[in-house]
Amino acid sequence: MNSVSNEPSAIIRTERGLTIAGTRITLYDVMDYVTAKYPPKFIRALFDLTEEQINAALSYIDTNWAEVDAEYQLVLKETEELRQYYEEQNRELLARIATLPPPPGLEAAWEKLQASKARHQMQS
Repeated sequence: MNSVSNEPSAIIRTERGLTIAGTRITLYDVMDYVTAKYPPKFIRALFDLTEEQINAALSYIDTNWAEVDAEYQLVLKETEELRQYYEEQNRELLARIATLPPPPGLEAAWEKLQASKARHQMQS
């Protein structure tokens, strides 16, 4: 018995990678939750997918685990590299912004914010 989830058109390859047809949701988005062991019902609701779409995605992942997992690991690696790159690029800017005085007329609010930040840091 063939179901919609076994049709090759249910999962397509786009410039973003393996994608659920008719959506912008990649299998890598779904993999974040599959690897964290979230239930399919939760993943379906989170991404507003139909039963057929989530079944197609999970079936494809299960059937092609090695391929999907290899691509997923590559996506995770590239994401971490980008995060580190932008963190480094913005480090000086964020440090400079942190030393700026409060905007004129907002000194009282600024003091209140700084006091709240200090209390929060002590609680951590």
